Amino acid sequence: MVYVPAALRYRRHGKPHGAIMGWLAAYGAFTPGVEVADNTTVRLDLDNEPQPDALPHINADCGGQSRISDDDYVEGAPELIVEIAASSAAYDLYEKKTVYRRNGVREYVIWQVTENEISWFSLENGDYQPLLPDGQGIIQSKVFPGLDLPILALLKGDLATVLTQVQRNIGTERHQRFIDQLC
Repeated sequence: MVYVPAALRYRRHGKPHGAIMGWLAAYGAFTPGVEVADNTTVRLDLDNEPQPDALPHINADCGGQSRISDDDYVEGAPELIVEIAASSAAYDLYEKKTVYRRNGVREYVIWQVTENEISWFSLENGDYQPLLPDGQGIIQSKVFPGLDLPILALLKGDLATVLTQVQRNIGTERHQRFIDQLC
């Protein structure tokens, strides 16, 4: 089955997508061994080649579970996939989520723009479990230490606060241990 994406709107996709890419790029810039890609085809299995909005992944040379093929595609499940969903929320929350789970994507984030909601799932014992914000409204990645997301700030379009959170985590003990483990 081929899904043809709807035309992408500024507030419903472009601007949120830019914010997500800024958040992930800031983290990736200070985390050797982690690479970030935008709208890249991922060869998950023989039947599924999605093109997620964003994906950070651990470089295969540093122990990552996906690799870049000779013809320049991602093969295998990246550690984290992010989707911006306005008109595609149902597809992203069900069919695509099932495909990602089945193929071992360890974390999956869906920004449901129309609902003004962000869902973050972590793969635990073969099933996705929601990651919930802490008392300060921050969700912490289990796969990428230091990749924390202040949910309300992102939903309000306060990218400065989101990036400040990343900056605050860069160089912390948990982030440095992760880098040491990768390299």
